[in-house]
Amino acid sequence: MSVEPKSPHVPSFESRVHGSLLGGALGDSLGYAVEFESLAAIRARYGSAGLTSFGQLDGGSHFSDDTQMTLYTVDGLVEALEWANDGVAADEIACLWLAYLRWLATQDVAVASSAPVPQPRWIDAQDVLRHRRAPGNACLSGLASGQMGTVARPVNADSKGCGTVMRSAPFGLIPHISREAVYKLSSDAASLTHGHPSARLSAAAFSLLIHNIVAGSGIRDAATEALIYVNGVPTKAPELAQRLEGALQLSLQGSVLDPDELTTSLGEGWIAEEALAVGLYAVLATSGDSPAEHFRNAISVAINHSGDSDSTGSIAGNILGAYYGEDCLPADWLQALEAPEVVRGMADRLLAVTTG
Repeated sequence: MSVEPKSPHVPSFESRVHGSLLGGALGDSLGYAVEFESLAAIRARYGSAGLTSFGQLDGGSHFSDDTQMTLYTVDGLVEALEWANDGVAADEIACLWLAYLRWLATQDVAVASSAPVPQPRWIDAQDVLRHRRAPGNACLSGLASGQMGTVARPVNADSKGCGTVMRSAPFGLIPHISREAVYKLSSDAASLTHGHPSARLSAAAFSLLIHNIVAGSGIRDAATEALIYVNGVPTKAPELAQRLEGALQLSLQGSVLDPDELTTSLGEGWIAEEALAVGLYAVLATSGDSPAEHFRNAISVAINHSGDSDSTGSIAGNILGAYYGEDCLPADWLQALEAPEVVRGMADRLLAVTTG
C-alpha cells in the first residue's frame, strides 16, 4: 500500500505557488508529448515503462493550452486583485472573462463583434504563449460566442470537457479567502465556457483541493474535504462523486493499477470529472524517497495511458507542487521546461497582489 509521504518541511506560501504552477507546467509538457497516442503507441516509442523523463523527447518540449489557460486564469485574478488593492471593486468573473478573451486572441480565433476588446497586459506580450497547442473546442467556441457564460445563461450547456478543471488550480492559490469564495469563483469561471454541472463542480472540487492543501491538509484529506463540500451544494453531479470516490479507494490498493485498468476504472480524462480523478489517483497511488521522486512517479502514472495525458499530468503536477512546494520539482525537468520565466513571472505577479 502506498503511503502519502510527509513533506520534509512545511513549504512557504511562495514556494507552494511557484511549485503548483511550475509543477502543472511540467506534467502538462510531458503529457502533451503523448496526448493523442494510445498506450501501445507510447510503449512502442518509449519502452514498456512509457514516457518517464524529458530526456526521452526529441527536439525539446512544449506545454499545451492547459498551462496557457492556467496562466491566463492567474492573470484574470491578478487584475481583479489589483483593482481591489487600489480600493476599486471589480467583478472577478468579468476580469477572468477578459483574460480568457485575450488568450483566445492568441489562438487566431475570430470572436463575435459583441465581445469586448480587452486592454493588453504583460502576459499578452509573451510570445511563447502565442501558439496553438490543441485547445479544447468548448473553450474556443464558448469564448468566441461573445457571450459571457453564466450558470443561469450557459454557453455549451451540455459540455463537461476537462477544459474547466485543467485551468482551475490558481483559484486555490489565493490566500485568506473562504471555501465558499473559492467554490463560487471557480464554478462561475468554469461557466464562461462549459455549461454542464459536472464541468463546474469538477473545477470547484479541484480548486478546493488545492485550497485545502495550501491551508495545511494532507492530499488525501484535502481531496476528501473538497468532495464533501461539493456534495453538499445544491447543484449535483453524481458522476463526479463516483469518480473521486473511486480514485480515493483505488489508491489504497497495494499496487498501482495497470494503465488500462486505470482508464477502465476512472476514465481517460477527456471529461472534467475523469481528468480530476486520474490526476488525483496518480498522486495518491505513488510515493517516493524524496518529493522529487514522488513527483516523477506520479507524473509517469498520470500521463502513460490512452487518454488526455497533458490534462491529467497537469493536474497531478499542480497538486504535488502545492503540497511540497518547489522541493518536488526535478531539477533536470525544470531545465527542459519551456519558458519557465513566464510561469515564474505569473507566479510572482500573483504573490505581489496577495502578499505584497
